[in-house]
Amino acid sequence: MAGRYVDPGTGKEYRLSDPDYAGWLTKQSRWLKDWRRRFFILKGNKLFFSRTEDEAPHGMIDLSTCMTVKSAELKAKKSHALEVSTPEETYLMFADEAKEKDEWIGAIGRAIVQTSSTYTQETGDYGKDDDDESSSDEELTY
Repeated sequence: MAGRYVDPGTGKEYRLSDPDYAGWLTKQSRWLKDWRRRFFILKGNKLFFSRTEDEAPHGMIDLSTCMTVKSAELKAKKSHALEVSTPEETYLMFADEAKEKDEWIGAIGRAIVQTSSTYTQETGDYGKDDDDESSSDEELTY
């Protein structure tokens, strides 16, 4: 696995050792809309992708701005598909098996929640004021 990624827009370097999750997905390309198999590395709230497992990533999805991660078989017209939506773009990908898709949705969802301002890393609890009278079964949105 490649050891680092340098964001071409900011010059910021990201170390990719000890990823939170990694594996192969097929992603729809941005411009031509072709489907291309890519190796993905989830590290914190960033999802990196590269052409091979050993090559440095050539792209990154910033999950800190992610609004949703969900199944997308109908939208993608592919089995085991998922969608990651940010305000700027919607990324479509698919896994080889349903179990892999579910694992990716879970891993990405955890990354989104753990970096949100309402989640406390130390306790794993959602932030709630004592004066907050909202129901505990309220739907969580990203």
